[in-house]
Amino acid sequence: MYHTWRRSFTRCNTPIALTIGNFDGVHLGHQAILSRLKQIAKNLHIPACVMTFEPHPREFFTPDHVPARLTCWREKLLLLNRLDMDYIHTYRFTKDFAKVTAEQFISQILVQQLAVKWLLVGDDFRFGAGRKGDFSMLQARSIQHGFEVEAMSSVLVDGKRVSSTSIRQALTDNDLATAQGFLGRPYSLIGRVIKGEQLGRKIGFPTANIAIHHHRPKLTGIFAVAVHGAIDTSPTTVLPAVASLGVRPTVCENGQLLLEIHLFDFKQNIYGRRLQVDFLYKLRDEEKFSDLATLTEKIKQDVDQAKKFFLMQPIDVSRLCNAS
Repeated sequence: MYHTWRRSFTRCNTPIALTIGNFDGVHLGHQAILSRLKQIAKNLHIPACVMTFEPHPREFFTPDHVPARLTCWREKLLLLNRLDMDYIHTYRFTKDFAKVTAEQFISQILVQQLAVKWLLVGDDFRFGAGRKGDFSMLQARSIQHGFEVEAMSSVLVDGKRVSSTSIRQALTDNDLATAQGFLGRPYSLIGRVIKGEQLGRKIGFPTANIAIHHHRPKLTGIFAVAVHGAIDTSPTTVLPAVASLGVRPTVCENGQLLLEIHLFDFKQNIYGRRLQVDFLYKLRDEEKFSDLATLTEKIKQDVDQAKKFFLMQPIDVSRLCNAS
């Protein structure tokens, strides 16, 4: 994969097959689009390319009412890379970019800059200042500018349309099964392990801590999780763990959202390592306990319950690695 931040209007050197979108979550609907894109690109012997945006346009226009992100920019790039895209062009969504008209978007960006030969968009795709561009406009201008355009219909799972919005709602409702069904993989968070207050170590349950820096779906609680990346010498190894995602009400007043992961029988120093944490099963809600002794006893129960979960449902390493 080759990634670029696009700012200038320098023309690409070769025609491309392109799809456009925010691709938050890279869910099954997105995956269907990308699969179709790769198929056509292969038939035409041209690169398969993705255009996406940072920040999300809704974050630019309504910063006080932004949707929670299923994936931050880095996570999205990792997922797109795993789907074998040849190029990913990220456009920084700025005040000037927001002023680009639909006609300018077609002639200057798609044609002059990116040399689009074949274009695939979702059936509800809108573009340009005021969202005035749509599929009908693309069809009309494609003849004039010499490219082909195709619309992709929505993907349904159990009769329900797959969308980033529906996945956010499922996570808010603590419905991990529906989220996983729409994503085609477990919901996950990726981040670097930071040094914490060492409280977990003191009470016998050391944790790897990951700060949550982006506005995420309202998913909190205690979970059985699968962890990628903990063993540097074996990056494909996936380890079982129990994790707390929340604000730690027993030990903090007005605490910040933190992901704490307790890996079973694991003693390596992993500060600074980037982990992927797959959420497999919710054990319980986050609670405030009267004292540390009560919290410690509850953590023991959480660990036992998580280990029982993994005995009943062992980690399918090949499935997780291929999906994530």
